[in-house]
This record gives sequence, structure tokens and C-alpha cells, in this order.
Amino acid sequence: MTAGRMTRRSLLVAAGGAFASGGLTHPAGALAALARPANPVLADRWLGAVAAGQRTIELAHSADLLGIQWRGPVQARLHVRFKGYDGRWSEWASAGATGHGPDRPSQRDALVGEPVWTGGTRTVQLRTNHALRGVRVHLIDVSGGVGAHRAALAADRSAIARLARSASLALAAPSLQAGSGQPPIIARRAWARGIAHPRVAPEYGAVRLAFVHHTENPNGYLAGEVPAMLRAIFVFHREVRGWNDIGYNFVIDAFGRVFEARAGGIDEPVVGAHAGGYNLASTGVAVLGSFTSQPLSAPARRALQRLLAWKLALHGAPAQGRVTVRVNPAGAVYSRFPANAPVSLPRIAGHRDADTTDCPGDALYAQLQAIRPSVRRLAPQPVLATVALTRTILAPPTSPATPTPTPSPPTPVPPAGTVGGSEGLAGTLAFLDGTPIAGASLQIQARSVARRGEVVVEQTLAQVQSDAEGRWSLPASVVPASSGVSLRALYAGAVAGAGGPPGAGAAVSDPLVLLASTLTPAGAPAPTPAAAPAPAS
Repeated sequence: MTAGRMTRRSLLVAAGGAFASGGLTHPAGALAALARPANPVLADRWLGAVAAGQRTIELAHSADLLGIQWRGPVQARLHVRFKGYDGRWSEWASAGATGHGPDRPSQRDALVGEPVWTGGTRTVQLRTNHALRGVRVHLIDVSGGVGAHRAALAADRSAIARLARSASLALAAPSLQAGSGQPPIIARRAWARGIAHPRVAPEYGAVRLAFVHHTENPNGYLAGEVPAMLRAIFVFHREVRGWNDIGYNFVIDAFGRVFEARAGGIDEPVVGAHAGGYNLASTGVAVLGSFTSQPLSAPARRALQRLLAWKLALHGAPAQGRVTVRVNPAGAVYSRFPANAPVSLPRIAGHRDADTTDCPGDALYAQLQAIRPSVRRLAPQPVLATVALTRTILAPPTSPATPTPTPSPPTPVPPAGTVGGSEGLAGTLAFLDGTPIAGASLQIQARSVARRGEVVVEQTLAQVQSDAEGRWSLPASVVPASSGVSLRALYAGAVAGAGGPPGAGAAVSDPLVLLASTLTPAGAPAPTPAAAPAPAS
């Protein structure tokens, strides 16, 4: 729990203040809420044993989001619906456990269902096909008791409030033109608003594939509700599930807006908590809504396709075909496959392809068949950049009569104890079919993070040029020797003036983390290293 920012209280206490007096139905109140969002309030409602069937739960205080926790049985299927401010019942939404989660789940993750957005309700119905034990309802208020849907309706009536809301949605940086171009990505700070902070610094892995999710929230929400929705999901993931941050890397709403979700850098392979067993090798994109029977809206589909084209291409991954990844034993509890099993997955996968879940819903899952070739057309020629530590092995001394041997090209670092040689970095730049990109300029960067990943800085240490075979190298004298420094190669793309053939888009290599004993350079001082990575949650 973040001290001073989040409180727990019983929802059995009668609500007062803004809700009782009409609160944000006045435009000035709505504008104030946009400028100063309410601190989230997390509460629990204990139900204990719940019989199979349907049960109505009355709350004394409005809840914007809820989630169910229970002790068993595991196979129970739970659904909830709620009564809105207008007195109408929502559609039933799945509230059972799914495969969203980190690669190192805690005991708190065992039987906790997905959070369901209500936008503000005081009446909830729970439906289950099995008798349940130890049932607890987690309730989150992010609107000061007003109800986020009601607050958004009030804000929409005010032109001033609409302008304030639009102006607050700053875009994330940097802008790298991979694929068909980087889509506008709304920065995390636009929804976090100084309230939703990660627990620790992020961990970084690789992007070999993308998982598509839905959040199981009922559809029909307003654009003005979305920042509050993200804050509420963040609170549920961090405080109820015990994760380090919101689970998804990106979130897309029904209006086609893309949001930066988990902190750590939109252009970095940030490890999420969205697909247990596979987070270290993937990026996770969630679409706000329920798509069991309803397909994506046209704006959401276009945004999803463009985001996937950009993100996969940036990390040198194709949009079509399959990739084999190994199930992380630490997250195998969520997986459909056993620990360490090599699993072949689509490059653009539905969450159900890997984990035990219905996500992203039948309708959206069916749409992925057409989304993959659409993404492929948007990013026809991804570029792959690599960086590796190298050592050139020194040849033994020769007599004057013996011709000087031709120096060998850089090779991967041999095992510890190898004698002789000079260390450095080397890499390649090529299209995925192996065609080299010659005469291109790459930046060798070191990453540092601050504020637990909310601030990420990539410091350029040197620039290199690819040769006719797409290769480049860099001596150790300009490489930092500090332990924990993470390096990457960045190619900004032909459009950005970094050389290469027309159409060559931006690419970043997988990160290379240096150990203290790896290099002993005589060059520039090292940048501040990133904080030690936390468990992948």
C-alpha cells in the first residue's frame, strides 16, 4: 500500500460527501476531478461460504471496480453483474481466475479472479456454478464515491472539462518509426496522475511474440472513464494481486487510443505480468472490454494492428508464423503446458493459446486470423539488430620469416579462463531474410531508470557504422565496465536519416547486461546503472 496515497476502509459505512450532494454533476466539480483525481480507496467485503446459484450483494458505498477471491473449488466459474447509476443491470461478466499473472506468482494469486469495471455501483450480483469457500469481494473506488461513469458524464457536458482532459493525455516518447510508423501512445503519466507508482524498477526480457488480451470489463464505457479504469486496474494488480505494477504493457480502448501501461519504456522489452510462464519473451496488449461475443470496434482494431506492427517490428519479430518458447517454471501454474516445455505459439497469440483461460474472448480470438496478415502488410520488412560481447583471440608470436596471420573476426566471448585477446562489442543489422543493411548508423546506448521505471533514459555511448555485410564492432575502450549496466544497439531507420535502404524501419537489439568482470575498458565513465531487477511481477 502506498502511504498517503491509498486507504482501506469498510464499505459497510454509509457514504457521504460528493455522492450524497450530487458531487460532480456540476461541471466545475468534474473539472476539479480531472485536475485532481481522487486517491484510490481499496476495501474488502467478506462473504464467507456462498452456495451455488445467484446472490445479491448490497454495498453502502460506491465501488468503481471489483474482483472476487475464493478458496475453492478451482474449477468454479464465477460471473458478476452490477446495477448502474441509472438502475439498469449490466451484462454478466466473467470474474473467475484466468492465466494473467507474473512468472513468479505468490500464494495470493491462487484463486483471485479478474477485476470487473463497474464505473460506480452499490448493488452487485454474484453467480457461480459451484458452492464457494472463503469468498471475499475486493472493491476499489477511484472517484471519491461519485462513480467514475457518472463523473465522466458530467465532464462530457463541459467544453472546458473536455479540453482539460484532452490536454492531459500527453504522448509517450521516444518516437521510433518501425513497421508502418509508431502510433500515438498516451504516456503512463496521463492516467497514473502521480498516484499509481510501480513497487520496484522493471525487469527487461525480450519480445519474441505478442499476446492479445481483453479485460472482461463490460462494454459501453465512456472515453472519459478510461484513465480511471486504468488506475483501478493498477490498484487491483498491485495491491490485491501483489504484483509490482499493472500487468499489461499496453492497453487499447474502444475509441482506438493506445495507452502505455506498465512502466519501463515503450521501446524497451519490459517484462509484464500478463501471461504467466511467457512474460520474459513477450509483450502484452489488452483491449478494454469484453469480446466473448462482440468483436472489436473498428477504431480499436486499427489501433491494435498498428501497435502490433510497430512493436514487433521494432524488436525484429515478424507478425506471422510461429515461434518456439519454453515455459518458465516459475509461471507454469498458469500455463496449458508443463514447466520447461518447448511451446510453438503464433507470433500474434491470443492469451488462451498459452495459458488456461478464455481470454481474449471467442469473438476477438477469431478476429486474430485476419489481424495477423493485416499486421504483416503494415510491417512487411522488419529489421533485426543484434549486439553481443566479443573477444578477438590473439595469435601466438611468429618469427620474422613467418607471414603475419590475418586477424580473425570477433567471436563470442570464450569461457572464463581463456588467455589473451581484446574485448569489445559487435553486432549485425539485417532484414529478417538475412539481407544485410550496409552503411547504416547505429547508436550504442546504455539504459538507466529512475522512479522505479517511470523515468527511463537511454544514453548514447558511441555511434557505429555497418559494413557491406551488415556488421559493426566497437572496442572495449568506450564500453562501461560497471556491473549491471544494460546496453542496446538502436537503429533509427532510413526515414530518420540513419542510412540503409528505403523502407528500412527502426530496430532495437535485445538488451545486453554487463557483469563487473566482463570488460576492463580504459575509456569513458559508466552511466548510472539500472536498479537491480525485481521478480517478474
